[in-house]
Amino acid sequence: MTKLQSPFVGAEALSSGIIAERAMRRQYEPLYPGIYVPRGAAVSAQMRARAAWLWSKRRGVGAGLSAAAMLGSKWIDGCEPAELIHDNRRPPPNLVVWSERLLENEIVECTDMPVTTPARTAFDLGRHITSRLQAVQRLDALANACDIKRIDIEEVIAAHPGARGLPRLRRVLPLVDGGAESPQETLARLILIDADLPAPRTQFEVFDEYGQFVARLDMAYDEVQVGIEYDGPQHWTDPEVRQRDIDKQYALAQLGWIVIRASRDLLRYRRRTYVARVEGALRARGFRL
Repeated sequence: MTKLQSPFVGAEALSSGIIAERAMRRQYEPLYPGIYVPRGAAVSAQMRARAAWLWSKRRGVGAGLSAAAMLGSKWIDGCEPAELIHDNRRPPPNLVVWSERLLENEIVECTDMPVTTPARTAFDLGRHITSRLQAVQRLDALANACDIKRIDIEEVIAAHPGARGLPRLRRVLPLVDGGAESPQETLARLILIDADLPAPRTQFEVFDEYGQFVARLDMAYDEVQVGIEYDGPQHWTDPEVRQRDIDKQYALAQLGWIVIRASRDLLRYRRRTYVARVEGALRARGFRL
């Protein structure tokens, strides 16, 4: 028996004789009407995106978070609704449909599925996500995955004057930095910007006096050798990661760097303390604030 590729259109699988109806009902379950996935399977954002496209009878175009997931953007939960640009305005639950103008050069294929280009995806995310933080986090992740530039998004904006949500997009666009490698790194950077501190450089590489690579910092004010590192849970629970952090901290200190370490709790509950530590380090180095 031919192995079914998930997700799949139930009617197509039955008509081709790939699987019997009883077996399909027993082994698979609908993710969207008529679109099946293995029963109890963990649904990824990519799987949900493809299922939504199949539900549209292959006429829709993956957009927003679905396009971002297909393009390689991280940190998108498979439980979040799929998003399509499509003419059907009555989608099933957990599927968002936009009926919007879409140019031919704003579509690209990912594994035989049409999705919006990285620049068009950024254009949509920045307009539709109402939370400033979440919008920047999503755009950072997309920029990190696809290396899109602001000028690419500006070209899409120019092609769609008067589109809904443009003021929101224009507010977040200057904050996007593809160097952020996690949503928490984006948050750590925005907290500093909102405290009227200059935006730090992201993913800054440090070399010693002989030109040998020493470390890469999540963020840095390199002109005064002040760095910022976000420590996720693995930095505390994984002994190997913890030891690498200790060695890295020592090597950077030997070169004169001050490194501020930020945790999830620090960013969530003690933002003033975090800002004060960074500001104090900058002042100690003579940085004019």
